[in-house]
Amino acid sequence: MDNLMDTRKYLLATVDRLEGGKAVLKLDDGQSLDWPVDKLPAEAVEGTQVKLWLLSDKGEEEEREKMAKAVLNEIL
Repeated sequence: MDNLMDTRKYLLATVDRLEGGKAVLKLDDGQSLDWPVDKLPAEAVEGTQVKLWLLSDKGEEEEREKMAKAVLNEIL
Protein backbone atom coordinates (compact mmCIF):
# COMPACT_ATOMS: atom_id res chain seq x y z
CA MET A 1 0.00 0.00 0.00
CA ASP A 2 2.80 2.44 0.80
CA ASN A 3 4.28 1.95 -2.67
CA LEU A 4 0.97 2.87 -4.27
CA MET A 5 0.61 6.02 -2.21
CA ASP A 6 4.25 7.04 -2.69
CA THR A 7 3.73 7.23 -6.46
CA ARG A 8 1.11 9.95 -6.03
CA LYS A 9 1.72 13.63 -5.51
CA TYR A 10 1.38 14.83 -1.96
CA LEU A 11 2.34 17.68 0.36
CA LEU A 12 4.46 17.15 3.44
CA ALA A 13 3.35 18.98 6.56
CA THR A 14 4.31 19.02 10.22
CA VAL A 15 1.82 19.35 13.07
CA ASP A 16 2.93 22.71 14.46
CA ARG A 17 0.42 22.95 17.28
CA LEU A 18 -2.99 21.76 18.44
CA GLU A 19 -5.60 24.40 19.27
CA GLY A 20 -8.93 23.08 20.49
CA GLY A 21 -10.44 20.99 17.73
CA LYS A 22 -7.95 22.03 15.08
CA ALA A 23 -4.34 21.37 14.26
CA VAL A 24 -2.12 23.95 12.63
CA LEU A 25 -0.06 22.22 9.95
CA LYS A 26 3.09 23.85 8.57
CA LEU A 27 3.79 22.97 4.96
CA ASP A 28 7.32 22.65 3.62
CA ASP A 29 6.98 26.00 1.82
CA GLY A 30 6.16 27.79 5.11
CA GLN A 31 2.40 28.07 4.64
CA SER A 32 0.06 27.13 7.47
CA LEU A 33 -3.10 25.08 7.16
CA ASP A 34 -5.83 24.59 9.77
CA TRP A 35 -6.90 20.93 9.85
CA PRO A 36 -9.55 19.19 11.99
CA VAL A 37 -7.86 17.18 14.75
CA ASP A 38 -10.32 14.32 14.21
CA LYS A 39 -9.03 13.96 10.63
CA LEU A 40 -5.41 13.44 11.78
CA PRO A 41 -3.93 10.01 12.48
CA ALA A 42 -4.68 9.02 16.09
CA GLU A 43 -0.98 9.02 17.02
CA ALA A 44 -0.34 12.54 15.67
CA VAL A 45 1.11 15.03 18.16
CA GLU A 46 3.02 18.29 17.80
CA GLY A 47 6.04 17.63 15.61
CA THR A 48 4.51 14.68 13.74
CA GLN A 49 5.10 14.78 9.99
CA VAL A 50 2.09 13.92 7.82
CA LYS A 51 1.45 13.57 4.09
CA LEU A 52 -1.56 15.28 2.52
CA TRP A 53 -3.02 13.75 -0.63
CA LEU A 54 -5.74 15.32 -2.74
CA LEU A 55 -7.86 13.09 -4.93
CA SER A 56 -10.66 14.11 -7.26
CA ASP A 57 -14.09 12.51 -7.04
CA LYS A 58 -13.89 11.56 -10.71
CA GLY A 59 -11.66 8.56 -10.19
CA GLU A 60 -12.54 7.83 -6.57
CA GLU A 61 -13.99 4.36 -7.20
CA GLU A 62 -11.01 3.44 -9.38
CA GLU A 63 -8.65 4.72 -6.68
CA ARG A 64 -10.40 2.63 -4.03
CA GLU A 65 -10.15 -0.46 -6.23
CA LYS A 66 -6.42 0.11 -6.76
CA MET A 67 -5.94 0.62 -3.04
CA ALA A 68 -7.90 -2.54 -2.21
CA LYS A 69 -5.84 -4.55 -4.72
CA ALA A 70 -2.61 -3.17 -3.25
CA VAL A 71 -3.72 -4.12 0.26
CA LEU A 72 -4.71 -7.62 -0.86
CA ASN A 73 -1.38 -8.06 -2.66
CA GLU A 74 0.48 -7.11 0.52
CA ILE A 75 -1.56 -9.59 2.54
CA LEU A 76 -1.08 -12.41 0.04
